[in-house]
Amino acid sequence: MKKITTIIFAVACVVAAQAQTWTHDKTHSKLGFGITHLLISEVQGSFRTFDVKVTATKDDLSDAVFEVTADVASIDTDVEGRDNDLKSDKYFDVAKFPTLTFKSTSFKKGDGNKYALVGDLTMKGVTKSLTFEVVLTGPVEHPRSKKPMAGLKISGTFKRSDFGVGHTNFASLGDEVTLNAVGRIIKE
Repeated sequence: MKKITTIIFAVACVVAAQAQTWTHDKTHSKLGFGITHLLISEVQGSFRTFDVKVTATKDDLSDAVFEVTADVASIDTDVEGRDNDLKSDKYFDVAKFPTLTFKSTSFKKGDGNKYALVGDLTMKGVTKSLTFEVVLTGPVEHPRSKKPMAGLKISGTFKRSDFGVGHTNFASLGDEVTLNAVGRIIKE
């Protein structure tokens, strides 16, 4: 039994030693969203404060695990009154639920540089499995730092009502939220 435990521990150490950590370049990344308002136009916004950690054992990131945490109080739709309303208990309830998180459960290659990113989004205390489309550019070497970097464009949709954000009978606010995230990650 000791021999099996030692072998499992050794294998885990080798795998952990090979894992690469990537973080997002804050000056070249945005976590944005859009939602239909009054049935005719789209309001766009973003979370100004968020962190992204990507862990992979393969240089091409094909086995990447994504972890995202956003500070909900950093929501920005370019209208202070609307932002304050979104932070209230009618919508995100920032006092009780200050962060939203996403952790991937799979990252599968599709055509070309497209991937399907599946994971658990937790918002306002509710966790749902979602699938997003990712366009991965790179990795390539950064011209100055010489560190590997990659570009990401992530998109998809989900329903705000699935997470209890806003009332379900708001006729003026659409239910479908579009996620539009872009950014650059750099290997640490």
